[in-house]
Amino acid sequence: MVCGIGREAREAREAGGAVFSRSHRRASYLRLSSLALGGVLLAACSGSEVTHLPPGPGDAKRGEKIAALAGGCGCHSADTGAPLSGDRGLPTPFGTFYSSNLTPDPETGLGGWSDEEIDTALRRGRLRDGTTEAPVMPWYAYAGMADEDARDLIAWLRTLEPVRRQRRPDEIWVPLPRLAFRAWVILFSRFTTPPQRAPSEPLARGRYLVDHVAICGDCHTPRTVFGSPARALAFAGNAQGPFDELIPNITPDKVTGIGNWSTDDMVSVLEMGMLPNMDSVSGLMAEVVDGVHGAPGYAQAPLEDLRAMAEYLRTVPPVANAVRDGD
Repeated sequence: MVCGIGREAREAREAGGAVFSRSHRRASYLRLSSLALGGVLLAACSGSEVTHLPPGPGDAKRGEKIAALAGGCGCHSADTGAPLSGDRGLPTPFGTFYSSNLTPDPETGLGGWSDEEIDTALRRGRLRDGTTEAPVMPWYAYAGMADEDARDLIAWLRTLEPVRRQRRPDEIWVPLPRLAFRAWVILFSRFTTPPQRAPSEPLARGRYLVDHVAICGDCHTPRTVFGSPARALAFAGNAQGPFDELIPNITPDKVTGIGNWSTDDMVSVLEMGMLPNMDSVSGLMAEVVDGVHGAPGYAQAPLEDLRAMAEYLRTVPPVANAVRDGD
């Protein structure tokens, strides 16, 4: 059960199903099986939105700042090994997915991929063999990343030390997985046409970074039984976040969220991992602030960008949702 006012819960169901809880897992398996089979025709007749990289080489130095704002792409860094060499297990109700190697190793990483192939995977979710990526990689959110930012991020990935590390096969039960993934995206995702350049006006930039680079909602928004974001509870916290962490409510609700925090309080969390009560963040939030195994994190991002993110989050609709263990 997700704690909160009844209206939000009803809206969440209308937005795509009841908010996910442990008691719903068995039912979700059956529903996703039906989704996989019923969505085959829909998926086969649908295509992904086309994006384009700007011509010429990207700016790797600027791309490192984009990577920092993306929390260092920490899901691609396992507990051991080099940063961004992949093979980190990402447990979900539908099985465990293993992240890919983003280093330029020609055999197990991206060394043999063109910039356009990397961009197609990053922002369109299409792999080199033409299949659709699992939505555990939130490429449908990165789809709104600006062309210039995508080019620079790819240029930075090219500067990493090549590491030979083979990704383990996913351990999932989903039937017809690639068709199921494509059907899921068609049914539950919202796409944004990417701009050529990211906005510079502070509030617009904050929204852009939160939604399409840092993708804060990917952790801070609870999921429905289909694994889709419960949009009526956007940023309202997740009692069963990645790795079973409690992910707090970051809407400006004054009781259950961060409505009593100042912008400076929020910037301190993003820049240093320091909470207003002088405690420090831990778990996944510590990872995105500090980076993983030497990869950049929010602490290396431009301060004005962190402030823009904080200012934008103060404008999102407040949602009463107390995130508690056992919900």
